[in-house]
Amino acid sequence: MAWRAVFTALEAVCEENITALSGPTDLLCGNASGRLLTCMRKIQDHGRALEPVVAGFTAVYHHYDFDADTPGNGYRTLVKVLQSCVLHIIHKGRYIASNCHRAFFRANHNASEMEAYSSALCQLRALLYLAQRLLHDNGHGQLYSLQDGELSRRFVREYTSMHKACFYGRCLGFQFSPTLRPFLQTVVISMVSFGESYGKQQSGLGMAAFSFLTSAKYVIDPELRGAEFERITQNLDMKFWKSFWNLTESELLSGLASVASNLVQLNLTLTIPPEALRLPLASDPRLFAPVSPPVAHWGPGPVNMRLISYELREGQDSDELLAFSRTEATPISVSLVPFGAQKHPPSPWLLIHFHGGGFVAQTSKSHENYLKSWSKDLNVPILSVDYSLAPEAPFPRALEECFYAYCWALKNCHLLGSTAERVCLAGDSAGGNLCITVSMRAIACGVRVPDGIMAAYPATLLTIDASPSRLLTLIDPLLPLGVLSKCLNAYAGVDSQAVQPTEGTSTLSALGRDTALLISDLTHGASNWIQSFLPAEVLGSLSSSHQKSLDNEAHYRSTSPSSSSSNSSSGPRDYPEGFEPLRSERLAVIQTPSCPIVKNPFVSPLLSPDDLLRGLPPVHLVASALDALLDDSVMFAKKLRDMGQPVTLRVVEDLPHGFLSLLGLAKETQVASDICVARIREVFQQQTPPPLADQLPNKMEGKV
Repeated sequence: MAWRAVFTALEAVCEENITALSGPTDLLCGNASGRLLTCMRKIQDHGRALEPVVAGFTAVYHHYDFDADTPGNGYRTLVKVLQSCVLHIIHKGRYIASNCHRAFFRANHNASEMEAYSSALCQLRALLYLAQRLLHDNGHGQLYSLQDGELSRRFVREYTSMHKACFYGRCLGFQFSPTLRPFLQTVVISMVSFGESYGKQQSGLGMAAFSFLTSAKYVIDPELRGAEFERITQNLDMKFWKSFWNLTESELLSGLASVASNLVQLNLTLTIPPEALRLPLASDPRLFAPVSPPVAHWGPGPVNMRLISYELREGQDSDELLAFSRTEATPISVSLVPFGAQKHPPSPWLLIHFHGGGFVAQTSKSHENYLKSWSKDLNVPILSVDYSLAPEAPFPRALEECFYAYCWALKNCHLLGSTAERVCLAGDSAGGNLCITVSMRAIACGVRVPDGIMAAYPATLLTIDASPSRLLTLIDPLLPLGVLSKCLNAYAGVDSQAVQPTEGTSTLSALGRDTALLISDLTHGASNWIQSFLPAEVLGSLSSSHQKSLDNEAHYRSTSPSSSSSNSSSGPRDYPEGFEPLRSERLAVIQTPSCPIVKNPFVSPLLSPDDLLRGLPPVHLVASALDALLDDSVMFAKKLRDMGQPVTLRVVEDLPHGFLSLLGLAKETQVASDICVARIREVFQQQTPPPLADQLPNKMEGKV
């Protein structure tokens, strides 16, 4: 439904409900009737205020896409999420208007449902006002505000004080595919139940059992669930997050996942000792480059990997390879590989995989489900690297281990069932970041660069900078801002400061207390995020909904009221007069890195100078329109394209961050996984490039 039709339908539904609820209430509880009436009037006000805002965004957001064939950026996403919320309200509103006077109408239940969506609409309205400020302050086509600036305590307090529980209760996952909502509800209920038992002297399995027994109250009471999830995501530490997400590594859950996954003939865990390697230089194979084992933080140490192959190939059952095997399980299933079975010849392809998990959690075991599927679909051996995790192993340990594993695989491909004529790197989220940075390091070291990269929803900017898609961290159950900031700080491995919560604070005016202490707690590392939202004046409603050219976009940028009309004696307002978002009773704890390591090009590839990116192989990015990291992919794709580097971007709809791990839960996740497989196959089937000597003049010319 077009956005204009959506707002027209919303207005009609509000009027219909107001009329119906203002009439006789013989069969409708008076209290519930009053709640519904108040709620519908609030929704009507929100809708009328939002319509011109959405008109302005729809007029210009195409300028922020990667290209005309790839619609996708954070501004589009915010409008899409808002529209999803409004459509839910319309559907529920029509039901209420038609049934509110019937005998079996559940008045209190429907009042609670509509109040939850009214709260969500209010918070989304606030996010769109913040996005207006981003659009106003950023350059044309820029989704991030990367300029330096002083940290603003005002925005930190504003963001951390906003109410979020409504998005984790009755409205949970409204923006995603309907088939995924039961899974998201299960995750949230599991997390809040796990949080209740966290810290008690129990084993992981015992804690999970206790969590299961206490989960019923969170199923029955969505408001309690939302409030508890908000508390957990704002205030619990990294150990909790690692413990919860590492439950997927448990024998019980991994065993259940294995039952549903494809059967493979080889699933072998390896431990590679830290021995120096020598690889031929890409420019002159007669010369060799030394490759040191990973040494950061605690010196040389082994690198763990997992080899998955749908078919048993030559070299994969060799004594030389089995000597590296770990004792997790029997490496080769005898039932699947009958004695004397003929082994297949080595594959010309090799896929090297780096798993996601925010640099802090999970291993290849958590990602076996889709890796087994890929090995079957591509008929290729897959080597997945179990790199060391933060915060115990911050940057650059994971990068060193992944690069060493890549070099070891090139040198020992004959053991992996491959001739490595074509090598592709693949990874999701944090793993996507490592695919890019490993390739950058290969360029810097002069060794062979992989033939291509497939990065799914990668993190290319590991700072707390603002972008329209990152505003979704307010509502995302899988990637809240508190979690994102903790992961970034853990990987950066730097000391950080935190904005501490203030108990019982429910209004912005009350946040003025302890200002001096708050300022001292904030650090320069998050200044870019805050500066993005520091208005000198309030950006008002957009004046036109028909701008379709760059000149009209410039006009849209200038349609903010004068500071004299929006300022007060207490300073500039963040929102138009008469509007305030809902406030939480507890502030979020947002940690901000205190050192510039997050701007290291091998941490944040988006910030890399062109010279470090020139020479990358074809990069295929697969992002989700509803992912808070969407703008990371869009801006990185634009950067590579503008440099003349080969790059593609595909944006899938209706899926959350981490959709590869949800393979099998919905048709949409299978489609998205198939897109990733198709991109990897493109790397393997691409034509052989000309010799490096023939490419050197072009490279030198590009540098000039």
